[in-house]
Formats: sequence, C-alpha cells, structure tokens
Amino acid sequence: MTYRRNTIRIAMTGFVAMVLSACASGGDYRDQSVPISTVASVDLERYQGLWYEIARFPVFFEEGCVGVTAEYALNTDGSVIVKNSCRDGSLSAEPRSATASAEAVDASGAKLKVDFLPYVPFTSGDYWILDIDEGYETVVVGTPNGFAGWILARQPKISNARLQRGIKALQKNGYDTNQLTLTPQ
Repeated sequence: MTYRRNTIRIAMTGFVAMVLSACASGGDYRDQSVPISTVASVDLERYQGLWYEIARFPVFFEEGCVGVTAEYALNTDGSVIVKNSCRDGSLSAEPRSATASAEAVDASGAKLKVDFLPYVPFTSGDYWILDIDEGYETVVVGTPNGFAGWILARQPKISNARLQRGIKALQKNGYDTNQLTLTPQ
C-alpha cells in the first residue's frame, strides 16, 4: 500500500510541477530579456544513460531531494524515456522516482519536450540543452521561461573547472546563478 501511495504522490508532484512549468509566464531564475540559446546539436544516442544532478535552481518538486539522478533511454522511435530519482533528505534514504517521456522538438535534438503525464493536456515542459562538453560528461539544461535549470554530470562529483563552465553557460542565458544550489551526492 505504501508503494502505491508513493507512486500516486510522485505522479501528482510531477503533474503539478509540469503544469506550473508550462503555465508560468515569468521565470523565477532567468532574465527573459536575455535570448536563450541551445547547443547546435545533441546526439541523443550518446546522451542516454545515467546523469547525476550537480546543481539546480530550487524548485518545489525537488525540495529536500539529495542524490538526484536522471536516466535517459532512447526508444526505437526516437523518443526518450526519462527516469528522475531522488532521496528525501539523506543519501541513505530509499530513492523515489518519476518517469516521463520526451521528444526532440527539432532536428538539433537540443530542445526536448518532457511530459510526466502524456495523457493529460498541458503537462509537458521545455527542457533545453544549453551546453554539453565534447565527451558528453557534463550538460547544462534550462527552461526558456526560467522556471528551472540544472547542471548534470556522468559522475557524482565534478571538477571546479567543469562546474564553472556550467555556471557560465547559465549566466550567458540570463540565469541568476546566485540562486543556484549544489546537490549533495
């Protein structure tokens, strides 16, 4: 019974988060007068796999989350399955997760539309890849409305140089990085 309650809670949290993300007219963390730009292209085949959240802008659906990961799997039709996991308050806590579907909205693969409840209207959110290194080891993701932004990496810890590169990518896209928080891993 606890598993079912947690699944429903996670689904509702994802639903509320995506609705707010889709409906938000103004960004909390990004100056929308600054043009936002993505990388020229993303190879979604190379992008798939496990990513650790290194830093994020606070969003209510991740409140108290530590040990956050995102795992991407490419489907044969080109769509992507996204499984986000976190641990509430402690790295030793049991992880909870939510699964979404995503699709590239253009040929670049750098702009994804992510949906945690694909059969409910207006629940998808924009997930734009603002920076990714050549080795696909560190990525910076943002939302055009400034509702959220993340620095992710293939390893739970990254060098200060890689972190600074991510911060600069966010700043270039109008984000107030003074509000960025590091995620315990």
